[in-house]
Amino acid sequence: MLLLQARHKKVGEKSLLSFSTIAQAARNNVLLAVPAFLYAINNYLKFIMQLYFNPATVKMLSNLKVFVIALLLKIIMKRRFSIIQWEALALLLIGISVNQLRSLPEGTSALGLPVATGAYLYTLIFVTVPSLASVFNEYALKSQYDTSIYHQNLFLYGYGAIFNFLGIVITAMFKGPSSFDILQGHSKATMLLICNNAAQGILSSFFFKYADTILKKYSSTVATIFTGLASAALFGHTLTMNFILGISIVFISMHQFFSPLSKVKDEPKNISLESVDSPKNKRSKDTSFIGMAAGANEDASHRAVNEEKAPLLPI
Repeated sequence: MLLLQARHKKVGEKSLLSFSTIAQAARNNVLLAVPAFLYAINNYLKFIMQLYFNPATVKMLSNLKVFVIALLLKIIMKRRFSIIQWEALALLLIGISVNQLRSLPEGTSALGLPVATGAYLYTLIFVTVPSLASVFNEYALKSQYDTSIYHQNLFLYGYGAIFNFLGIVITAMFKGPSSFDILQGHSKATMLLICNNAAQGILSSFFFKYADTILKKYSSTVATIFTGLASAALFGHTLTMNFILGISIVFISMHQFFSPLSKVKDEPKNISLESVDSPKNKRSKDTSFIGMAAGANEDASHRAVNEEKAPLLPI
């Protein structure tokens, strides 16, 4: 994609493949190493989770990240959410809980741990690590907004390849040289899975940079229905009533979170009594809500400049 974008550069623009452009972009995007490292850890967690839950359940559990991400966005990026949006996130958790209202088979174990203990432990890590990665990824991508996203993807996944390779080396040190064969066990199905994950990662970068992390996570709930159907068709898993009710609550939550009525509105401070009914205030109150993404709300660190405070029409 970087090569394709470089071939379509406009006249007078510097080539994306020039050494100086890549070197400068590399210096400015060192922070991408942080989410790359966290994503490398998450890659192992994804497969461990498959030992405890079926694919549809793993997809539902991944929605727990939305609530953690919202807290991290509020703490790290100073993003604000309305009460209705927090309630929507609570509905999301309720929907996931409804789907999980069925007991695990007694006596079943995985990795030598009781299923319940292992499931809770890995679910906690599975939710926390990628949530941190997503928030840091959005922060790193948007902090260097002028850098081409194709360059940023190159560095992000370049760092990720390095960290994953180090993981293979460490594994080989403990299990022996035979485990260093990275192509062992691969088939056409695994290659297709690799291509699918690569495309999903690239698409996620566009969400993080140009939209919002929560919007990206909410959009994945749409895929939950298809994951459930595929799980039932390929592995014989039953689509229970709990699953259907949980999905319904999740979509209600999504509609409520992105509703225009749920957006955070800036309340004017130190307004005199005479200015309450002024035409300018009425005009500002009647301004339409814009943006569906949670990131459409301005960061708390933003301060209006003089031009933004000027009236729209001359007085």
